[in-house]
Amino acid sequence: MWKNLLFRWSLRRTVLTLLVPALSAIGAIELWAAYRSAVDAANSAYDRSLLGAIKAIDSNISTASGGVAVELPYTMLEFFSLTASGEVFFRVATEDGLIEVGNPEIPIPKAALKTRVPQFYDAEYYGDKVRVGAYARELDRPLSNAKKRQRIVIQVAETLNSRAAFIQQLVLQAARRDFLLLFAAGGLLAIVLNLTLRPLGRLRDEVAARSPMDVTPIDTASVPADVQPLVEAINQHMLRNQQMMEARRRFVDDASHQLRTPLATLRTQLDYALRENDPDNVKHALEALSRQVDDATYRTNQMLALARADTAELTLSKLDLCEVAQQVAREVVLPAREKKIDLEYDGPDAPVWVFGHAGLLREAALNLLHNAIRFAPEHGHVSLRLSEADGYARIAVTDNGPGIPTEQLPRMGERFFRASNTQSAGSGLGLAIARAVAERCGGTVSIGNVTSGSGCVANLALPLAA
Repeated sequence: MWKNLLFRWSLRRTVLTLLVPALSAIGAIELWAAYRSAVDAANSAYDRSLLGAIKAIDSNISTASGGVAVELPYTMLEFFSLTASGEVFFRVATEDGLIEVGNPEIPIPKAALKTRVPQFYDAEYYGDKVRVGAYARELDRPLSNAKKRQRIVIQVAETLNSRAAFIQQLVLQAARRDFLLLFAAGGLLAIVLNLTLRPLGRLRDEVAARSPMDVTPIDTASVPADVQPLVEAINQHMLRNQQMMEARRRFVDDASHQLRTPLATLRTQLDYALRENDPDNVKHALEALSRQVDDATYRTNQMLALARADTAELTLSKLDLCEVAQQVAREVVLPAREKKIDLEYDGPDAPVWVFGHAGLLREAALNLLHNAIRFAPEHGHVSLRLSEADGYARIAVTDNGPGIPTEQLPRMGERFFRASNTQSAGSGLGLAIARAVAERCGGTVSIGNVTSGSGCVANLALPLAA
């Protein structure tokens, strides 16, 4: 669902939808990191103050009387309270707790104290959260009735009001800074998006301003590199459309060229038959009409075959060219027999695999054979040979007709072009159809004269399937 929704959105909306939550998450992480930094900074600063208070109390501890005495002036406690902006509590006691001065309920640290290593921890004192600093050292002399020197523990605790206010101030400053950065990043992102998408807007306006018949390629020099593959694909699509339009235009031109004269002749012959009263003349006119209709039908079929070879969507598949060659050889047996032509087929027994379109390849091979039979003399010879060599399968159609003038060989295969020495009727499209089919299947068609004697040979070559 989300994927389809993103496809329907604009690029600007998609980028903002994906990046704004990401920037917000980064801002939240940054705010949490700022809070932790503020807590660490506040603890570092205020713990130094606690340590100062501990050192001050330590310097006022006396054991001269055999016990523990703390001479702590009232002004010192007041100073500590002002520094902490809250209440301050202290406790001085021997490690065994037998001698204790100050506030006895201050929680002791969970971890054992190391000598002369201060320890700071959070605790609760009569329901209030406090920060406690603890410090232990050995007394200078043993207390009375003590066999060895003992350690004395000094604890100072303060409420967290000032510390919390300090942390809050740091966090608010960080939040304001992060908000301004996010706002600036969002504005910069919007500006960058507008600048980045501006070439696409110009491209849209350029395409929209074109006429429906304008299929010239879009200039890729003015579009970003990331969009160039898309524009090139559009250009390729427009090229295909241009080729299809050109093929349709060419088909219309071919149809008008090929059918105008036969239709005019049919009209003339029909008028002649309507004016005639002699049954023999009417019969001759109708026979001429029949031949003219056959010729027009043949020309129309040739043009349709050429249009199909030029524009049909092809799905090439692996096929046996030997089977196609045998099929077309069987199909021209009757036309060859009517002209008393010796038709020869020569091909391998094993399959010859190529990639192509079976229907169009059959059409191409039939046109080559029909051309050979048409130009071969009566009682002549036509052969169809299938062979493999150098990675190609080749269908060679040879006749013993008059051949083709050497200077006209390069033009063989052009639409409606016929050799100047031919006398038989034809449309001039058979070789054009064979060439178009071969090229669509990745092959070629070549025309030449036989090396010995008279005649012509047409070769259709296709790459062998791997």
